[in-house]
Amino acid sequence: MPKNKKRNIPHRGGGGGGAGAAAAAAAGGQHRNVQPFSDEDASIETMSHCSGFSDPASFAEDGPEVLDEEGTQEDLEYKLKGLIDLTFDKSAKTRQAALEGIKNAMASKILYEFILERRITLTDSIERCLKKGKSDEQRAAAGLACILCVQLGPGIESEEVLKTLGPILKKIICDGTASIQARQAELYSTMECLENIFTKSYHKEKDTNGICSTPNTVLHISSLLVWTLLLTICPINEVKKKIEMHLHKLPSLLSCDDVNMRIAAGETLALLFELARETDNDFYYEDMESLTQKLRALATDGNKHRAKVDKRKQRSVFRDVLRAVEERDFPTETVKFGPERMYIDCWVKKQTYDTFKEILGTGMQYHLQSNEFLRNVFELGPPVMLDAATLKTMKISRFERHLYNSAAFKARTKARSKCRDKRADVGEFF
Repeated sequence: MPKNKKRNIPHRGGGGGGAGAAAAAAAGGQHRNVQPFSDEDASIETMSHCSGFSDPASFAEDGPEVLDEEGTQEDLEYKLKGLIDLTFDKSAKTRQAALEGIKNAMASKILYEFILERRITLTDSIERCLKKGKSDEQRAAAGLACILCVQLGPGIESEEVLKTLGPILKKIICDGTASIQARQAELYSTMECLENIFTKSYHKEKDTNGICSTPNTVLHISSLLVWTLLLTICPINEVKKKIEMHLHKLPSLLSCDDVNMRIAAGETLALLFELARETDNDFYYEDMESLTQKLRALATDGNKHRAKVDKRKQRSVFRDVLRAVEERDFPTETVKFGPERMYIDCWVKKQTYDTFKEILGTGMQYHLQSNEFLRNVFELGPPVMLDAATLKTMKISRFERHLYNSAAFKARTKARSKCRDKRADVGEFF
């Protein structure tokens, strides 16, 4: 949109930093071609916004490279303000598409100040969609809540979001009458709540056959993976307690007929063994022989009744799991982003990386380069600043070059702000 075009569409929470300021987002991640309007239920007010942001998924298609063009930063913020308004629309399809659009936006562009200014409105919108929306809308809202916390980083703002939305999410995943899709959506709850879900898949002593999957299995898998992630940040005493409680029961999930459950159980076992050995040098597992036999069978599975894709995926994962349990070994992976490299050299780090990648999708590399919170999580240090001459000699894309220029500009701005603050303090002193 040209810079001189009149912009008179209001947004909830205003544009300032007062008490009414609220939440929003940034530009393009995994794209889904969802049309936000329907002829039947779109309101007149909603249709008046169409010219500016008719398709939230378009952010993903354009990508952050458009920021090199004059005025597009302002246009982007204008579109995002409109998407925030659309999350309060009467049409469920419109609300869901707006949530997806903002989520995609946050996955591939950092607009911390813009989001901080509008976080209250966005939190209110997510809360409303979680409470009153149906399955798909709840799932989109829960996914947006996750990325909102990633964008805000550690601090009181993220804690406020969690304090508001946590109880609602917990109620959804514990509600047996709620749809499976809604309950599977990003799980923010206590360890006990998650345990109450995935332990329902544990093998019962009276059952002689393997575990059969149910419509709830996908929810149990999500619960187990999130529980495993939360375990990595627990105090040592709590870790030991959980290991003692679950390590001898988890192998029963290896006999589930759902390949994703078998893989989730295998990766969780590898991580538990890693944590157990770190917290106790004398750790000993009594049923090691039986467990390694199961893992070896899965690592070489040739069952003709299983799909070829499932068998390949399973064999690959369980070869690594077997090495972790039997040899205390982990196959180091290298993640490249621009000129930087990150080495994933343990199961704890792999679990953390996989979780953020699930949330951020194709925006993961961008956030590893520019998101200070994510860089702190993976101990990458401050964003790398490269001069123009170095960037030109490097074989990186135009988009990656833009990322480093943006990081350098942000660092210079912070330095200038600190310098101004110091000068102001000296002026007051004299």
